Amino acid sequence: MSTLLTGASGFVGSALLARLATRAQEQTVVASRGPLQQTLPLVRVHDVGDATGSPDWSAALEGVAVVAHLAARAHVLNDQAGDPLAAYRAVNTLATLRLAQQAASAGVRRFVFVSTAKVHGELSPSGRPFTEAMPPMPGDPYALSKWEAEQGLAAIAARTGMEVVIVRPPLVYGPGVKANFATLLHAVARGSPLPLATIDNQRSLVGLDNLVDFLLLCLEHPAAANQTFLVSDGKDLSTPQLLQRLGQAMGRSARLWPMPAALLMAGATLLGRGAVAQRLCCNLQIDITKARTMLNWSPPVSVDEGLRRAVQGLAP
Repeated sequence: MSTLLTGASGFVGSALLARLATRAQEQTVVASRGPLQQTLPLVRVHDVGDATGSPDWSAALEGVAVVAHLAARAHVLNDQAGDPLAAYRAVNTLATLRLAQQAASAGVRRFVFVSTAKVHGELSPSGRPFTEAMPPMPGDPYALSKWEAEQGLAAIAARTGMEVVIVRPPLVYGPGVKANFATLLHAVARGSPLPLATIDNQRSLVGLDNLVDFLLLCLEHPAAANQTFLVSDGKDLSTPQLLQRLGQAMGRSARLWPMPAALLMAGATLLGRGAVAQRLCCNLQIDITKARTMLNWSPPVSVDEGLRRAVQGLAP
């Protein structure tokens, strides 16, 4: 079974490529806008140019049975785009659907799309984790562009018979993680005092190795066809618990001190950091019962081991 992988140079894509490249006698086709950093056996690379144009995917799709589509415009800090929603749609929606349509025309059997748990919204109700059956409520341009891609993929699947699998992860962490999670890692490593000791929330996360393991399963499991799955580590943590466990993985104690959540949120909002404070103080839980029961999947790597691996990858 040949697999076409997009987004192979990204955080998740590079880890998935490393696993795919170990499969004997199975070729991985990588769609790239330039040469890959590493040379791997049984990997052929196709330069498809700017995916936001109208690339011809026919050469890359030749002999491919499954597409793993990870390429995306992710969250952009200090986004300078004049129309952020249009910029997200160009990559996450329109380019995805162009690839999917060409894949179906080329006889590809299955299309696995990495979406986001944020399709359900930014916050989950207290004591009510998101499930796949809950109505989508995307709250920002990124999540909306992913949700629109999901709807378009469902229409292509219905029209062509190509199987589509949607995977919605929450925040992904692991070696080389960037953005807000990396900021927390460095803060704990420096021993910075953090006003988060009394935050009482619950957040679902997914370790890089667990997400890659689940994606590999979705590439081939018969029961995954035309299904949508939420995926996580299966163990939710409060922000203080996460920081304490990060400290333990570093062999040190996280320095936490108490501040009322309302005061913390108000101060962060005044400083233009309200969205970051919301993620630190509020709930975003997901239920992975469907993945467990339908695919008989359990996260192979524990939270503590996943955090230890993330810490090991921390840049000095």
